[in-house]
Amino acid sequence: MKKRIAVLVSGGGTNLQALIDAQGSTLNSGEIVLVITNVAGAYALERAKKAGIATETVLKKELGSQAAFEEKLVEILETHGIDIIILAGFMTILTENFTSRYPKRILNVHPSLIPSFCGEGFYGLRVHQAALDYGVKVTGATVHFVNELCDGGEIIAQKAVPVLPGDTPEILQRRVMEQAEWILLPQAAETVCASLGGK
Repeated sequence: MKKRIAVLVSGGGTNLQALIDAQGSTLNSGEIVLVITNVAGAYALERAKKAGIATETVLKKELGSQAAFEEKLVEILETHGIDIIILAGFMTILTENFTSRYPKRILNVHPSLIPSFCGEGFYGLRVHQAALDYGVKVTGATVHFVNELCDGGEIIAQKAVPVLPGDTPEILQRRVMEQAEWILLPQAAETVCASLGGK
């Protein structure tokens, strides 16, 4: 039995697309059955629909609080019998109240080699700008389990990517996505799904 995966996204869904494309090749032990976004009209929804994957939109401002938002997420995840949750550009920090329900079952991809350039405030282009400002020669991506600490969970996999002369945050972001995130995330998802076996 394949593990049932939900992907949580806030934007365009390029990492979601990498996961969809990996199904049946890199990703064999799990299947994406649900995509949830917290942004109305996120392009990731189109990617999910094209792939025939169920979608849900959960808006915090409609629900009034983080607690109500997380309760709604749990309700949807349980309705769909989800085994694994993958955060793929999900721009909401989840509290311990949520993460403690799914120990070692929530994965996140972060666009740096944790522990560098991570934690609160480090997201999107800010991560790559920080790497350039610091002058590192190597950056990359990390897939880790999610716990109550921002970018603080156990590391599952990392992949290094060179920083090249003339890089801008946008150029570096693209290289990290293409050479690390899109490869690493499906591999890590497979590792976790396979490790759960019949559990």
